[in-house]
Amino acid sequence: MTEAALLRPALYPRHAELGAKFAAFGGWEMPLEYAGGGVLKEHAAVREAVGVFDVSHLGKATVTGPGAAGFVNACLTNDLGRIGPGKAQYTLCCDDATGGVVDDIIAYLNAADDVFLVPNAANTAEVVRRLAAAAPPDVTVTDRHRDFAVLAVQGPRSADVLAAMGLPTGHGYMSFTSAGDVTVCRTGYTGEHGYELVAPVGRATELWDAIMAAGAEHGIRACGLAARDTLRTEMGYPLHGQDLSPEITPVQARSGWAVGWSKPRFWGRDALLAEKEAGPRRTLWGLEVLDRGIPRPHMTVLSGDTPVGEITSGTFSPTRRIGIALALLDTAAGLVEGSEVEVDVRGRRSRMKVVKPPFVSAGVR
Repeated sequence: MTEAALLRPALYPRHAELGAKFAAFGGWEMPLEYAGGGVLKEHAAVREAVGVFDVSHLGKATVTGPGAAGFVNACLTNDLGRIGPGKAQYTLCCDDATGGVVDDIIAYLNAADDVFLVPNAANTAEVVRRLAAAAPPDVTVTDRHRDFAVLAVQGPRSADVLAAMGLPTGHGYMSFTSAGDVTVCRTGYTGEHGYELVAPVGRATELWDAIMAAGAEHGIRACGLAARDTLRTEMGYPLHGQDLSPEITPVQARSGWAVGWSKPRFWGRDALLAEKEAGPRRTLWGLEVLDRGIPRPHMTVLSGDTPVGEITSGTFSPTRRIGIALALLDTAAGLVEGSEVEVDVRGRRSRMKVVKPPFVSAGVR
């Protein structure tokens, strides 16, 4: 997509005022980092105090009508029957034939006839297309991608910021409540206590300004997508298009916990059950750098001189002060936790240890 064709969030002027460096992400021009902060300070703000992200590029879709929740449950992997209204659930949209991940999604269950979905920006149209094609006549699937803004307030002081704004904070993880036309959900992708606020796009600037004002005494920082990436990688959270994809199944990516294996129907069920029983040919592991290398996606993982996998996500961990990565490693290589491998980092071999993520302790509570 050319720069001219990129969509801009409603908060683009606010980001520009803060000296944001912008980058293309999922068809949108979004803040990567801000002047006067940068990735390290923005990352630290979320781990130690509070940060706010504009993630309005994330997709939004509604599935409504009699039996809407049951229909969604028969399509997506996780068991929506395990939760009730006012709860959210992480789930996957898989290809029915291969079991590969078309997208990972947060489903908000409003009622049996009303489900709100938040897919990834680049995949929204495809998720909506697949659901709409499968929907019964009385169920309507609507793309609402540009109708709502999403602001993520994340960090140990996030509740203090929302309380100062008069927004509710006492609900549990993966639950949501409404405050007028703002939905306050106890979700996020940083590993810290946090909230995601979903509001009509016309309220975006007002809401952003209120968050920044209320957070001033709590050390709030505007944070870009670069810090969001280092934060989620430290937690071992997958990014679609890298750690999950149509070529990477939830069995391979250790995302089987988001699959309702006992459900009679969901897209990809037969393929995934067969892979689970046979065992995946590759599995997602964490890697910790033992020297000074910084791993990046697509770098080759070696055991001796034999290629045994590929890095899917890699970065420098601001918290640990080491390089970390997620990598798909071949099952046949027999690697286990604690195994040592090497990675070709720009023509130089870097030593790394196989570990199970997360790389830092979770602050979600």
